[in-house]
Formats: sequence, structure tokens, C-alpha cells
Amino acid sequence: MLDFKAFNILHPDGTVDKAHSDSSLTPDQLLFLYRLMLLNRRLDERMIMLQRQGRIGFYIGSAGEEAAIMGSAFALDEKDWIVPCYRELGAALVRGYPLFELVCQFFGNAEDINKGRQMPNHYGKRAIRFASISSPVGTQIPQATGISLAIKIRGGSEAVLVYFGDGATSQGDFHVGMNFAGVYKTPTIFFCRNNQWAISTPARCQTAVDNIAVKAQAYGVEGVQVDGNDLLAVHAVTAKALEKARRGDGPTLIEAVTYRLGGHSTSDDPKAYRDEELVEQWRRRDPLVRLRSYLTSSGHWNETEDARLEEEIKVQIQDNLKRAERVPPPGVDSLFTDVYDKLPWNLREQQEELEETERLTD
Repeated sequence: MLDFKAFNILHPDGTVDKAHSDSSLTPDQLLFLYRLMLLNRRLDERMIMLQRQGRIGFYIGSAGEEAAIMGSAFALDEKDWIVPCYRELGAALVRGYPLFELVCQFFGNAEDINKGRQMPNHYGKRAIRFASISSPVGTQIPQATGISLAIKIRGGSEAVLVYFGDGATSQGDFHVGMNFAGVYKTPTIFFCRNNQWAISTPARCQTAVDNIAVKAQAYGVEGVQVDGNDLLAVHAVTAKALEKARRGDGPTLIEAVTYRLGGHSTSDDPKAYRDEELVEQWRRRDPLVRLRSYLTSSGHWNETEDARLEEEIKVQIQDNLKRAERVPPPGVDSLFTDVYDKLPWNLREQQEELEETERLTD
């Protein structure tokens, strides 16, 4: 059975804890986030379907973790940096990452910001301070500490939010980044999405202590455990951590207790290692259903509006997919660009040889 005592405001049935009845989020903000959460969920479902059809090569979803991701990202200012893992599509949407650009990255076409050189779900956009995603587990953690140290040295007021999973806390990068941040009191928010599984390794095999938040004590850092399926609670603890960081009082480790409802990726079959009864228990804590119940019971939403939103999202995704699938693959010249200022002679020869082969085969 599920039993944890993480900080909570919005209960699984959509009711609010009486001790925390005053949310800092307005109804309009909650509706904005609900719309993005539903878009995130439907986009995940559609992309997984496209991968099964062979139209894209790979996909990593975030079903069940939307509140943890969006509640934290929404607490930031536009000037703050987001250093993602590979499951933070919701944070990109909160930052205003254009849907068409995201879909093009999933296809790896000519409009892909990476020109097809990276696998799907590996995107970044400097203009919105959303760092590039890399696959190696935990490597983004010390990088985020470095960014925040640079901010501190320059006297800036920005903060850095870095995402990672429970599995990353077993990596050396986690300990290096946390220790460095604790020593230098950098404005870093370490956000662990404890979704209970690092591919097929359960969280209980990651640590011998009761929770991940307690690990912060070893580095002189504050640790907080929050119900990751509670959008209101996640936003509240992240906002508090940001205030602390901006005051110069150092970093915070937030452990958002949530659950990965789907597989690790489209290359994974979770039924091979998970008890479906436990999955169903977590489905009853679905953050999307929880927020919808709250909005409906408080008079800010209804079934008609929800059905209309579902149709709008369906059309929005379909239109962007059709547009992206019409874009051709990257040109072969992209094999030789974006590395050297002046192409070396040996690569110039290879480029000319490839261009000649293309002319002869046209």
C-alpha cells in the first residue's frame, strides 16, 4: 500500500488540506497549468503511438509526473535557468517552447534545432534558458551547480533548477554537485523526481535511508520531501526554495514523490518487473485527475469545457504533426557543419566526394 508523509496540500480526491487552504496560484494560473498538463499527457500518448508505428525512433513520456514537473517550473522567473533531465517536456511547455519545434525534434527533420543529430526528447533552447538535454544519468547536476556558481560570482539574482530521477542519486555527479553547492551556497534547486523506478531498478535499491531528501543533510543543504502529484504543494515548496536561493542562503534539495505510470521509454516493458496492482494504486493518485477534480469542485471548470479542451488539443497536435511530417530530413551538408569554423581539408574532400555521389545518383 502507499504510505508516505510528504508535504501535501491537494489530496488525491481533489480536496484541499484545511491547514493550507490559501494557494499562491490563482484560478487562471491553475487553468493554464491544467491545459498544459493535458497537452503534455496527450502529446506523450500520441508520440508513443508514432514510435510504435515506426514514424519516430524513440520517445520518453512523463505520464503521472506532470504536476511535479510543471508545478516546479512554473515557480521560476523567466530569467532563471532550467537544466532538465529527459522527462521534462512539461517544463519546456511552461517556458513556452514552441510545439512545432518540439515535434520537429522528435522527427529529427530539417527544422529540428539539432538537425537530426540527437535522439528524440533531447532538445534545448538558450533563448528561454532551457539547457540542452543529455542522456548520461546525472551529468547535468554538477553542470547546474556550475551555472549557479557563475551567477553568484557575477552578482546575479537568477536561480537554477535542475531535474533528475531517483536513479541519478546513486551517481557520483549527484554527490559532487550537491557538495559543491553546499560549500559555496549556490542558488541551485536540486529537484529529484522520485518516480520509484530507474528503468527496472526500484527506488529501495538506490538508498538505505528512508528518503532521498534526507541526503541533503550530509552537504549542509536543506532537504524537503513533497507529494509530487500535488501541483499546489510542488509549486509552494519550489517557490520557497527560490526565495531562499535569491537571498543568498544556498541550495535546496526537493524530493517529489511521484510515479512513472508508463515505461521508462518506448524501449522498455514495465510489465516485466512491476506489480500492476501497485500501478493501479498510483493511477488513483493521477495528478491530472486530481487537479481537474479540484478545479471542477471549486467552480472553475466543467465537463463541457474539458471536452472542448480535449478536442482543441487533438487538433493542435494533429496540425503540428502534419506540418512537421512535410518537412524533409536534414541536408547531407549538415554532416559537415557546426563543428569547425573552417572545414579541415580531409572533411572538405569527403564533403565534395559525397556531393559528387549525390549528383551521379540523382
